[in-house]
Amino acid sequence: MSRLNYQTARFLTSAPTLAACPPDSGSEVAFAGRSNAGKSSAINALTRQKALARTSKTPGRTQLINFFALGEESERRLVDLPGYGFAKVPEQVKLEWQRHLSDYLQRRASLRGLVLVMDVRHPLTEFDQTLLGWADDKAMPVHILLTKADKLKRGAAASALQQVRSRLREWEDLVSIQLFSSLKGQGIEEVHARLDAWLLD
Repeated sequence: MSRLNYQTARFLTSAPTLAACPPDSGSEVAFAGRSNAGKSSAINALTRQKALARTSKTPGRTQLINFFALGEESERRLVDLPGYGFAKVPEQVKLEWQRHLSDYLQRRASLRGLVLVMDVRHPLTEFDQTLLGWADDKAMPVHILLTKADKLKRGAAASALQQVRSRLREWEDLVSIQLFSSLKGQGIEEVHARLDAWLLD
């Protein structure tokens, strides 16, 4: 079975709106999550690059849709969506961003799946559930990463995983869930297998 080399990921472009995104061809997988859920760290861990996605001490700095191409061609892409729940952003800006996010998720034809990043200690926030609703409307598969799994003892992490699974039982045909730790490299192979399935389909 062919496998993609995620270490070849390179920055392609940033877009403030759907209209400014790269051509809507090929296939891409988007990463979404709350500002402090560890989304940038997860992308960096998956591509084994320290600074591909910018990690920031100030949550919510990523307010553009960032595209990363895999390999020389730009036909397979990873997409870093704006961290939602920006800490210090006016309500108007938040609503604007929500609109761009919704536009992208609902109208981007090359989007094959969504990786939803949640802190294992604070899963299924209101906005996580909104995103799951958007994905459900479009029958878009979602793979949930419960990040920072290293912050919990093994039993507590397994129990958190079980709780999220049972809360999302109605969506089990579309949603898969795993524990993940950027720090320990836990779960990377599992995510690669999921991305390969989507991007090489």
